[in-house]
Amino acid sequence: MKALLLVLAVSVVTVGFGTRAQAQNYPWCAFYDTGDQAVNCGFVSREQCMVTVSGIGGFCMPNNTYQPRPPSRRR
Repeated sequence: MKALLLVLAVSVVTVGFGTRAQAQNYPWCAFYDTGDQAVNCGFVSREQCMVTVSGIGGFCMPNNTYQPRPPSRRR
């Protein structure tokens, strides 16, 4: 029982120190012709998107929710 409590305590502390996960946002989306309206907005370039859909069918469009990261500040 003590070992279980120790594992639980270590897990809680580990989760508390972790960083928050954030969804990636990329400028190009692939809309696949698979019959289930599948969309993947994980492409950096149009060419990368086109290569992906060329094997399975579909088309690429710019991601209308894409917001580039602000430039990092240098000290």
